[in-house]
Amino acid sequence: MAATSVFMATPVARLTTIPSSRRNINFAVVRCMSQPSPDASKTPAAPTPPPMNTPPPPPPAPKVSTKFSDVLAFGGPAPERINGRLAMIGFVSAMAVELSNGQDVFAQIAHGGVPAFVATSLVLSVASLVPLFKGVRAESKSSGLMTSDAELWNGRAAMLGLVALAFTEYVTGSPLV
Repeated sequence: MAATSVFMATPVARLTTIPSSRRNINFAVVRCMSQPSPDASKTPAAPTPPPMNTPPPPPPAPKVSTKFSDVLAFGGPAPERINGRLAMIGFVSAMAVELSNGQDVFAQIAHGGVPAFVATSLVLSVASLVPLFKGVRAESKSSGLMTSDAELWNGRAAMLGLVALAFTEYVTGSPLV
């Protein structure tokens, strides 16, 4: 915006330590007053930048891919989450059967555990994949104590626990409990 400036010196009273009857007047302050020029109405106004103390707008959310190859990719959202969920169910059920029947993991598999494992795996995998193919991620629905990160860490611990349980029972040759 084009404008002309008018500089004007204004008198300022400066008090000194001399008795109150004497005052020195100095012309020390210069103020600038702008006035719009006649051609200012013809030029468009420049956009004003945002104030310095406002935070920048958040970046747009990345678009979620729902392609089969992206969802089930090595670094995709499905493999670790599904394997972790299966390991959590497997560890708890293996320990429960071991406590109730006294069978180790290998005896449980040998005595009819494979069909139950396959059925549980199919149901849980389909239930986990349906929201992913709709574009919904677990991170967007988690809050409070039960977060998606907690689920991943619990799944990792269950995977390690299930492998450790099977390895311990194989080495010792007897059930853990």
